[in-house]
This record gives sequence, C-alpha cells and structure tokens, in this order.
Amino acid sequence: MKMYRMLQRLNGRALVPGVLCAVCFAFPAPAQTAAAPPTQPVAPIHPVTDDYYGVKVTDPYRYMESLKDPEVDAWFKGQDAYTRAQLAKIPGHDALLARIKELDQSIPARVTDVNFIPGRYFYEKMLPSEIVPRLYVRDGLNGQERVLLDPAKYPAPAGSHNAINYYVPSWDGKMVAVGVSPGGSEDAVIHIVEVDTGKEFAETMDRARFGGVSWRGDNHSFFYNRMQKLAPGQPETDQEQKSQIYLHVVGTNPDQDPAVLGVGISPKVEISPLDIPIVFTTVAGRWAIGYIIHGVLNEVTVYRAPVDAVGKPDAPWEKICDVADDVTSLTTLGDDLYLLTHKDAPHFKVLRTSLAHPDMQHAETVVPESGNVIKGLATAQDGLYLQETDGINGVLKYLPVKGGGIETIPLPFGGIVNLTASDERVPGALVELTSWAKAPRIYAFDPATGKMEDTKLQPLGPYGDPPDVVSEEVMVKSWDGTMVPLSIAHKRGMKMDGSAPTLLSGYGSYGISMDPAFDPTRLAWLEKGWVLAMAHPRGGGELGEDWHKGGQKLTKPNTWRDFIACAEYLIANHYTSAGKLAGSGTSAGGITIGRAITERPDLFAAALDRVGMSNAVRSEETPNGPPNTPEFGTVKTLYGFEDLYAMDAYLHVQNGVHYPAVMVTTGWNDPRVASWEPGKMAARLEAATGSGKPILLRVDYAGGHGFGSTKTQAEEQLADEWSFLLWQFGEKGFQPGADAAGK
Repeated sequence: MKMYRMLQRLNGRALVPGVLCAVCFAFPAPAQTAAAPPTQPVAPIHPVTDDYYGVKVTDPYRYMESLKDPEVDAWFKGQDAYTRAQLAKIPGHDALLARIKELDQSIPARVTDVNFIPGRYFYEKMLPSEIVPRLYVRDGLNGQERVLLDPAKYPAPAGSHNAINYYVPSWDGKMVAVGVSPGGSEDAVIHIVEVDTGKEFAETMDRARFGGVSWRGDNHSFFYNRMQKLAPGQPETDQEQKSQIYLHVVGTNPDQDPAVLGVGISPKVEISPLDIPIVFTTVAGRWAIGYIIHGVLNEVTVYRAPVDAVGKPDAPWEKICDVADDVTSLTTLGDDLYLLTHKDAPHFKVLRTSLAHPDMQHAETVVPESGNVIKGLATAQDGLYLQETDGINGVLKYLPVKGGGIETIPLPFGGIVNLTASDERVPGALVELTSWAKAPRIYAFDPATGKMEDTKLQPLGPYGDPPDVVSEEVMVKSWDGTMVPLSIAHKRGMKMDGSAPTLLSGYGSYGISMDPAFDPTRLAWLEKGWVLAMAHPRGGGELGEDWHKGGQKLTKPNTWRDFIACAEYLIANHYTSAGKLAGSGTSAGGITIGRAITERPDLFAAALDRVGMSNAVRSEETPNGPPNTPEFGTVKTLYGFEDLYAMDAYLHVQNGVHYPAVMVTTGWNDPRVASWEPGKMAARLEAATGSGKPILLRVDYAGGHGFGSTKTQAEEQLADEWSFLLWQFGEKGFQPGADAAGK
C-alpha cells in the first residue's frame, strides 16, 4: 500500500495572437502618499517576436519572466496592493469571510493522509485553532494519540510557515521520515523521528521535493529521491532533471549517502534526465522495485532487483514493463506483482506476474476491464482491493486470495471511495468515503464480517450532513456531440429562473478526475441559494484513458469547448444567466478557463484564473516545464508548437474584446506555475479588454501552488474570490460605492 500512496502523490504533480498595443507606459507606478489609495500600475510593452516554424509570435511582456528584476517586482507588488484595496471596498466581504471561517472551524478536526502498520496508526490532523496539520500517532484505533511532529517548530522565512509534504513510517513503525517545506514551496527537507520517544535525529536531507522514501527491511535505512543542486549559472530548467535515488542509514551524514539509481548509475536501467526514479521495497524486504516516472506521463517503466544488490555496480536490475505496456500503478502481495494498465483497456484492467520471474507477455489478467474505471488498487493479507468509479459514484471491489470471483463491497452511502491504507501483513483496509453533500468518513473494512465500520478518526462537525444541499449529475452534449459529465450542487427547492449566481469550475488534464468532495466552507455559497458546478471535460480521467487522450495536445481544444458546453447548459436550463455566471480554473485548469473566456467571453460575467497555466508556448522555460511536455507537448517540434499555441490563453487575448471581469491569482513561491505566467495574463487582459470590467492580480507572497497553504490563506482567498464574483454579479450587499466600482 505504501507504493500506491506514494504514486498518488507523485502522479498529482500538476498537481496549463492578438494585435499588440504599441504604446509604452511609465513604470513603475507613481509614488503614493500615505493617505492616497493605490492605483493599478500599468505594465509597459516591450515586444519580443519569436519565429516558430515560420509563424511569428509576438510577446509583449516577455521581460516579466525575470521575476527578480526590481521593476517587475514593483509591478507585482503594485498590482497586489491595488487588488487588495479594491476587495476591501466590497461591503459584504468581511461578513462572508467571517461565515467561511465559522464553517471552516466547525469541524472538530481535519484528519488527512492516514496510514498504518500492524498495531500503529499515523495521520495528519489540524485542529480549528491551527493553520497547518501536525503529524500524529496512536497505538491501535482506540489508543491515545500524541503529536509526533509539528512543522511549526522549524525556522521559516519571515511572514511564512512550514507544512508537511509527506511522511513514511518504517515497516515496524518505530521510525518515520517526514518531508517539510516552507511557504508552499514544496521544497521538502526530510527529518527523521523515532516514534516511541519522539526524538529527532540530527541529520536532514534537503532538495527532497519528490520524496520517494521507502524503508529497507532493517528499519534503519531507506531509499529517497533527491534533486540535483544547481551550480552557479546553471539554468533553472535543469532543477527538476537528473534527480537520483540515494540510500541513507539513520544516524549518518547524508552528504555521504551513496547514489544507487539515476542517470548513468546502473547500465541495466534506462533513465533520461527528465525521468524521476523511485525505489520501493516489498514488505518481506526481499525485492526492490525501480519505478521510473517519465515527467508527468502516467505510464511508467518498472524494474526489480534484490534489495541487497541495489547500489552495487553489477546490480541485476530486470525490466518488468515499459511505457508501451501502459502501466500506471502497481502493488505487491508476497512475490506477486499486480499492475494497473490501460493496454487495450481504456477503463483499465489488472495484471498479475511474479516478482521472482516477471513475464509481462504471459501475465495473468486477474481483473478484466469493465464498465467502471479502475482508479487504484491496494493489497492486504486477504487479497486485492480495487477503487473504481462508474463516472459518478465510487465503487469498492475485492479479490480474495482464498479464491473465488471479484466481490463488490456495499458502501454506507453513495459517493467517492478512496483507498486510504492497507498492509499485506494484516487483513482489511481503511477506506475514505465522501460526496458533494456528505463530509468524509474513514471506514475500516473487515473481510471476516464483510462490514464497514466508522473508525471515528475523522470527527463530524455540525454541518457534516447538510439536509438542504442536493447534487445532480447530468450529461451535457458538447460541440462535437460527445456527452460530458457535469456535477451541480445547489440548495433544495431552488427556483429555476436563471437568477442564481453560479460558479462553474473545471480542470481537464493529466487524466486526473475532479471527484466529488465535501468542504463545509461551500455552504457559505450554497446556503444563499447560489449554485456550484463542476465540469468534467476531456483531458481528465473521469471516463478512463480515452477521456484523457480526448483532451491532450492535438485534442486539447475539447477541454475548453466541453467547459463552454457546460456553461451553455447551465444557462439554457435556467440555473443561471450569463450575467450571473462565473468560470474558474486552477493550475492546468488555467488553460480551460483562459481559453474559455478568450473563445467565448460573452458567456461569463466574471472568471477566476487561479495559479493558472496561461502562456503554454513559454511554459517549457520554467523549472517545471520540461517534465510537463508529455502532457502538453514541446515547442521543439512543429506539431508540438501548434498544439501549445492553440492552448495558450495569453497569446489569444485580443484588443478591444469585451472580456469578463477576471481575478488572476498566483503564489510567489509556486514551483509548478511560475508567477510570471499569471502576471503576463493579467497584464495582457488589463491592456486589451474593452468591457471596462476590472482585471485584478492577487499575489500571495507566503504561498505557492496551494500545497502547504495554511487554513487562513485558503479562507482569505476564498472570501476574496467570492466577494469579487458577487460584486461583478451585481449582488446586493457586495456593491462598492460608484466612485470605487471602476479602476
């Protein structure tokens, strides 16, 4: 199960030509007196023209890519100051924030990332008074819990904070390695804690963003992935390349840790500079599995070798499968290796082969493809557990080792299933179940009784089962006739007269599914009779691998056109109207919302572009750009450039178009989407829009891509975004005075 949990983290690495104005403006903005309100600084235009295969592309704000330039820094700070001043004028903002906080703090505790080894449970937990989770441990489900690690105890940059990125217990549960990073940077440093005493060992390992920790059978040493240390003058695009696996023995100097897998280390293992190697060990401690991740490509290459041979020059690594085998995840039970693949099975199937004598050509299909999409798998002493979805609700299935067919496990309520934790040394599994209208519960499945019991690890608050919230799952016809899933949540008995403020969100990349999830803060919106909707466009994984491929590279336009079709459905069916509809996209969802508003600006009153991939043609120039080329393409080929240009929202902004009001957000420490992408998008929209509606840039200088953000940061951003939308919808109570309504 440890392997599957780590793969979930790594596979989540996300984790998206107009006529140019020739006028250049003074920069930076004029100095403000202490009493004067900030004005929105105007970015000067310094066009740079590139020639891509005979196509000339002009970039008016290329200079913004130098974020350390004092003038660029001043522009960002001026934009943020102006944005926050505008938001402060919205009269309903503070009351909305107070309600969001009240709902957020109504949960007695938020419990996440539960793991266990026989007899001992680990989990992250955040109390209402805390802003980030701490790591806890307890002996047995009913044992007394205690704090094992508080990330706040480590020094952090001024005005910032620390957060736990990942943790991995040793096989006996007596040690735990914890990755901690500051300010949403995800730049993790590994700390080692002795569980019984709480003692922390002196050594730490930095540059451990990818983690990949796996303990050996001695419970005193582990493998881990470490990024290279850039030399002075080395390009930032090298940062995520040539990472290596090291072996660390607890209590020794990590600077002397030997590299055991990586580029050029083992002649029997093919690794490119863009690959991320991970080494997993099996429970019995006999085998090491070399798991090679190719950037953000879901399909992996897998090797195996005896654990004790790893690191030796002649380590007998044997390849089990390659990218062409379409394997996306795996787990083990004894010497059996189970592989999840979409080879000739878009909804996925499960193969089994032997670790001692792997043979993919003769691997047994133990779980054939069905109408459901298999999303994950895990093993326990009693068998193989399968996490599936029918496109709307989750399904939990089970293949017992004692023989017999695949069984479907009844669930306490309809929702999405997440395999939380299991261990092949004990029977059963921990399962999280949640839905749009039900708070998450963590259940323990007992195969002896066939029952699911609530572990009570996750306590429920007073809003855990809101009776007035209903959710609908509908299918929407897209531009080419394809039926697209759309989830809609609203208050029971709402009037279908087109008057409800509505926020439509969408993602659509990497084969990632935007599954139903409960958050009590959403009640601050829903309880007013307003609507929240989630589009599931092609590019995501909701309907299998074909759905993913249907919104990738050449077919990427399907992603935003599916999103547009969902917006049209909400209007046509009188949930809302164009004057009350906003769209939202986050990260790679920046492609979705960015191209939706540049292709159909008339559909939306406002939009939220959150840490969005906006300048796809230039994204390859960022540290996280090269690993993302498998998903989006590369400008190093003609077809790759054409695909990236089509999905580049920044380059499709046109002068004089009546764009909706847009709030663009970025975290200054973002390691995934560099702040210059949202910055350039905001600058271009500000200069181009003919609607007179505000374009705002919100910068979180203590944040990153969202991972590791504090509860306070999340609450404040949500209040800012929703207040902005309600202002643009013309909602009563959210309208500043006429003198403050414009720029």
